[in-house]
Amino acid sequence: MADIVLNIVLGLLTSAIGAAAGWLVQRLRRRRRLARMQEFFGMPGGSDCLLVVNRHVSSAHGHSVHRDDVSALMELAVLVNSCGARPEILAHDQTRQGLGDKAEFCLGGPASNERAAAHLGWRLPSVQFSYDPGTSSGAIQVGEQEFRQEPTAEHSPGWTYALLARLDPGNGGRPTFLIAGLTAISNHAAVRYLIGRQGELMRRHGSHGSFALILRVINPGRYGPDVVERVADVSEAAIAPAAAPVGALPAPSAPARTP
Repeated sequence: MADIVLNIVLGLLTSAIGAAAGWLVQRLRRRRRLARMQEFFGMPGGSDCLLVVNRHVSSAHGHSVHRDDVSALMELAVLVNSCGARPEILAHDQTRQGLGDKAEFCLGGPASNERAAAHLGWRLPSVQFSYDPGTSSGAIQVGEQEFRQEPTAEHSPGWTYALLARLDPGNGGRPTFLIAGLTAISNHAAVRYLIGRQGELMRRHGSHGSFALILRVINPGRYGPDVVERVADVSEAAIAPAAAPVGALPAPSAPARTP
């Protein structure tokens, strides 16, 4: 009888030790995963993060926001909260802050976001956005490459594009994520891609440094922001100096941050 009791006690102790060890391993994994995420997004616990909101280009009200952009902002806010950071939401034309002091998510292309236009002109000078007046068509031009929006047709699903870029100021500064689509739904799709593929992006591009990707959003009218594919890494082409008019002064380079 004593042997039976001893075996039961030993079995319970073994199970308890195994459960405790498994819990500890899972906890360490979660902590490492959180630390990697905080490093990649530049949002250590307790830090502040800037969310720059664009405007609804079709609205008569200057500070209206498209519902897809609102949804994108909500998903970004969840990401910020999961890193233990605090979001600060500002309109694109009310933001007067430099780069590197806070992590930043800048939403929208240059037609709807003045700060995005500034980021493109300074850090990604070879990226140009164009919109065809009176149509729903537009394009992103990166050097010699053009990524043109296609409407859904009988024999084509149609697609639109977004630029997803991480701009690292260097010297320990916190990154800016530029999420610039041709449409509000492509902004939303790029946010979902960034959040859902963060592990892949870390492995491919590292936890620091800059990159610029072109994403294609397939048939957004039917699939919304859910079907997204990466079509090009334009990191090198995007930072190349844009062709300057004859007689123009060269564009200023990004200054080094002081520690």
